[in-house]
Amino acid sequence: MTDVSGTREVHDRIEVEVAVVGGGVVGAAAAWALARRGRAVALFEAHEAGHSLGASHGTTRNFNPAYSSPHHLRLLRRALPLWRELEAESGEVLLEQTGLVERGPRADAAALAAEAPMFGFDVERIPAAEAERRWPGLRFAGSATFLPQGGRLFADRAVRALHDGAVAHGAAVHHTSPVRSILPRGDDLVELRTDAHAIRARRVVVAAGAWTDPLLRGLVRLPRLTVTEEHPAHFALRLGDDGAGWPSFNHAPEPSGFRWPGPVYGLVSPGEGVKVGWHRVGPVVTPQTRTFTPSTELSESLRRYVREWMPGADPDVFEPISCTYTSTDDGDFVLDRTGPIVVAAGFSGHGFKFAPAIGEHLASLASGTAPTIAGFRLER
Repeated sequence: MTDVSGTREVHDRIEVEVAVVGGGVVGAAAAWALARRGRAVALFEAHEAGHSLGASHGTTRNFNPAYSSPHHLRLLRRALPLWRELEAESGEVLLEQTGLVERGPRADAAALAAEAPMFGFDVERIPAAEAERRWPGLRFAGSATFLPQGGRLFADRAVRALHDGAVAHGAAVHHTSPVRSILPRGDDLVELRTDAHAIRARRVVVAAGAWTDPLLRGLVRLPRLTVTEEHPAHFALRLGDDGAGWPSFNHAPEPSGFRWPGPVYGLVSPGEGVKVGWHRVGPVVTPQTRTFTPSTELSESLRRYVREWMPGADPDVFEPISCTYTSTDDGDFVLDRTGPIVVAAGFSGHGFKFAPAIGEHLASLASGTAPTIAGFRLER
């Protein structure tokens, strides 16, 4: 039979132009982009809708334009209007540009100040006293860098909007449908198996996060992908603070007699407090071995950070979060095609904000058309 998605399903068999494996933000963005181009696409997600086992769940993510690399800035410049298009389609608020503050030393500070404005992201230098007056919830040891176009994305809401948008444009979305095998049959044919379906597609986009390496082992030569379990936490705001006026922030903490585990990011998650986390410092895990419980050492160091650097938050009232990073050694993304397999991996804890532009790029790789973002070269 033929359904509105444009796929043809006969008993347990699905034939489709493009299959997408993984229903997190990147896979969902690829399905949305492909469906908007009129491609027949089916997405297969191993778990139920809105699950918390991967890297895309939760209330919020930073919309962080504090990059000095032109390829990231170019990608983010394209992502911004696409987030607004998705908002218009969904009727949901997905991105609030509350601004983003950078604290602490950066080796590439001069390059950031030079490059970001070339892509539409303003950079302002704010003296410490003025920064503390504007943002009393944060402590400043020196001047700060403010990017007013930064802010926060509403993560769960955004993933849901991408799924709904893909379906509205004709895609089929299959939850609780783990892909068990991928078998290329040439440059224009690939076969996949789930527990319920045999799928034949011209292309497959694999955006499987922490499950990427085992799924593609022996099929695609990947750079090293390291999966870590990270544990940010929501800390309660001080009494009377509803979080209005807080910016998102990044911070390389200045030395203070204590060895900090790494850089910090944070933002207010309305109704949950201020989200604070170390970036890329968690233990190496697999999806099967993660514990969902933060180490005492990392949890205590995070509380110490909040106590020393965030007068607007309560270090003693907090709720830990668990998520995974799948990282490349250099933190850059893997966006490439080998035969009928398109790979999207290695987002290294900073891919969410780029998702709709990455989805466009993956749609181009799957369709054999020129990438929308001229000069975007992150393929391996």
